[in-house]
Amino acid sequence: MQLQDLYQKALNFEFLTAAEGVYVFENAPLAELTYIGNELRKKQVPHGKVTWQIDRNVNTTNVCTANCKFCNFYRIPGHKDAYITGIEEYKRKIEETVKYGGDQLLLQGGHHPELGLSFYVNLFKELKQLYPDVKLHTLGPPEVAHITKLEKSTHIEVLRALKEAGMDSLPGAGAEILNDRVRRLISKGKCGAQEWLDVMRAAHKLNIATSGTMMFGHVETVQERFEHLVDIRQVQSEKPEGHYGFTAFIPWTFQDSDTLLARIRGIHNLTTAEEYIRMIAMSRIMLPNIKNIQASWLTVGKQVAQICLHAGANDFGSIMIEENVVSAAGAPHRFTYRSIQEAIKEAGFEPQLRTQLYQFRDIPAQIQEQVINY
Repeated sequence: MQLQDLYQKALNFEFLTAAEGVYVFENAPLAELTYIGNELRKKQVPHGKVTWQIDRNVNTTNVCTANCKFCNFYRIPGHKDAYITGIEEYKRKIEETVKYGGDQLLLQGGHHPELGLSFYVNLFKELKQLYPDVKLHTLGPPEVAHITKLEKSTHIEVLRALKEAGMDSLPGAGAEILNDRVRRLISKGKCGAQEWLDVMRAAHKLNIATSGTMMFGHVETVQERFEHLVDIRQVQSEKPEGHYGFTAFIPWTFQDSDTLLARIRGIHNLTTAEEYIRMIAMSRIMLPNIKNIQASWLTVGKQVAQICLHAGANDFGSIMIEENVVSAAGAPHRFTYRSIQEAIKEAGFEPQLRTQLYQFRDIPAQIQEQVINY
């Protein structure tokens, strides 16, 4: 393999194989790699702005039977700290989110053994009746797979019912690494890699917008990372013409603070800043059919995320008024609507508030700034 040939292939928006991706990732000088990622960003996102969002992550429940070894958030059924969020709590949090300029609720929870399709259908309907303008970015493929099993139904039927009830989009949660060797080691209770991909295929058939993710820096090999990217790209290539498919791809690093992976198996996140920047550039290179690449400031911090904007990323994600799962494993970083814009400007770009579908929106005139408790 020759780097220059692979660079040209990438610049032509051709699909690199997993092996070719590994070769570029491991051999390309960082300056050359970031240059290619940046050139592709400029072609795919010609407006040159860096987009960002205001939303809130609210957990439907912390009860989960998946037993992921990287998660400090979940509680087993019957635990004294187990909860299911009630409607009054949703109302309080949504009204606060709107006050802070938010337009969306990210609703996720766990594999609760007693919460089937009717629970989520009724919840989404009630929230939409109360707040019709608030978008519901809800669940994730593992939760959809779990509900499907409880109902003895199909992914299509479950997703259709959720969409009719008010689901606006489906997050790429629970992807981790789309390889069953890895999943057996870190998230054995979740759906397998193929089912995760099949849920996304079903969502795309129904024109439910989704996002793709990858959590790396734990037990996976570099080859498995690139097979993951190829699998995401393949699903995107299968989406019906004119449907949303994956609106964005977000790679983020394993957070290891006090997790079972760290405590029992001695697995720690050793991802360097350079490695993360390389993965951002390679995400842009490997996924020419996904327009938006997001830098995970939550897990790598402001400065690394800023550099990523010059390596292929065009999106800074959400200020996340509330986030409990990744933070529980040690992610310390926070932004407000002012500071995220300042960070984007510091990096040399114009910030642009967006919706989940990457439509531009104006900053609300009456927006209030949330107080951050570190």
